[in-house]
Amino acid sequence: MSDKKNEKMFESAPSQLRDLGSSTEVVGQVSDITGLEKQKAAVGSAHFHRLGWKRLTVVLIVEAIALGSLSMPSVFATLGMVAGTICSVGLGLMAIYTSYVVGQVKLKYPEVQHYADAGRLMMGRFGYELVGAMFVLQLVFLVGSHCLTGTIAFLNITANGACSLVFGVVSAIILLLLAIPPSFAEVAILGYIDFVSIMAAILITIIATGIQRTDAGVPSNWSAWPEENLGFTKAFIAITNIVFAYSFAICQFSFMDEMHTPEDFVKSIWTLGLTEIVIYTLTGGLIYSFVGSEVKSPSLLSAGPLVSKVAFGIALPVIFISGSINGTVVSRYIHGRMYRNSVTRFINTTKGWTTWLALISVVTLIAWIIAEAIPFFSDLLAISSALFVSGFTFYFPAIMWFMLICQGKWYARENWGKSALNALIFIVGVVVLVGGTYASIVDIIDSYSQGKVRGAFTCAPFE
Repeated sequence: MSDKKNEKMFESAPSQLRDLGSSTEVVGQVSDITGLEKQKAAVGSAHFHRLGWKRLTVVLIVEAIALGSLSMPSVFATLGMVAGTICSVGLGLMAIYTSYVVGQVKLKYPEVQHYADAGRLMMGRFGYELVGAMFVLQLVFLVGSHCLTGTIAFLNITANGACSLVFGVVSAIILLLLAIPPSFAEVAILGYIDFVSIMAAILITIIATGIQRTDAGVPSNWSAWPEENLGFTKAFIAITNIVFAYSFAICQFSFMDEMHTPEDFVKSIWTLGLTEIVIYTLTGGLIYSFVGSEVKSPSLLSAGPLVSKVAFGIALPVIFISGSINGTVVSRYIHGRMYRNSVTRFINTTKGWTTWLALISVVTLIAWIIAEAIPFFSDLLAISSALFVSGFTFYFPAIMWFMLICQGKWYARENWGKSALNALIFIVGVVVLVGGTYASIVDIIDSYSQGKVRGAFTCAPFE
């Protein structure tokens, strides 16, 4: 069955290449190529159009569901069981809808290969460069974040058995090796390991905390309502943590560009979105109810010293596989820009592989340096997420609907419902943008005043 699909894609590839020969500037354009290069380009095009909706779902899960899901119990501890559940389900449904809008843009404008191309449709060349810069920065920061998470995991498993810089280098190397396959179809194979890894880590934590609560013989102090004297900064950081957990739309254009039947994307986003809502809500609610207000983030640390080591060990695949896919996506975008008019972009020639390996090495190195060199990197990631993810997930899709998808006038009677929904989503995005940025900056200032800021390139363990 798959062989027939590949043959069909291979036969259709030359017509795709002829379409790419237009004068319109699009990332991935190929023109003026020789017969041999045309053959290589045809093979490359077929290779990069093997993704079906099931594999797309797996790739989206790899990108979306990582150890961030284990920060949900602390979010519930801050907001309370009622508000935590409402925010988790409500923002999840909103993210499914904005992902649907992103998919509709891809179907209507198939030349869009990455989010930056959508920026061009909205704001011309300025939008292309602005959104492209946001796209690169956020994904490089995410690679750095997973590098630090890997370091923390190794330190926890070994009881601070070595200099954290050593584990940081090891983590960077693993992320680099996993980012080598340039096609997302190959990443989908690792995705099954990724999903089993995160589910096993979550279940171990839930079971362990439940057993501990039973052994204690007294109920935890969980509450249906927000914690007492909850300030704006802490409350908003909790809400933005939920927002960032649903930030799968940032890579959706990149993933859909490899689909052989892009129209099937709706199945993927519903499967992913509902899976995320169930996992996040149950993880947050159950672990918070077992541990209470003392729950740690990530909640693996609440499972006890021995169990947390086991859980971190099982979670290693999700840390590195989910992190590496961000490096693959950003490198594909940069590589496509560098070689938009060359067969080199298909990464099936000596030059293609050489430049690809060099690029992902540089991206991983930069991510590691930024993460280790900036003392307040975690807060910097929170700022970048507030600035960028709020756009990729909320206000950009809302703008896309008004500018690119809406049929007829937005104020026409038949568009009232969708206009109101997209206006609400735009407002949510702007509130997250402003409030999240403010809360993150305040948190940095507080960390400095309390002496919690970690040094640069230090062997000291993470707090």
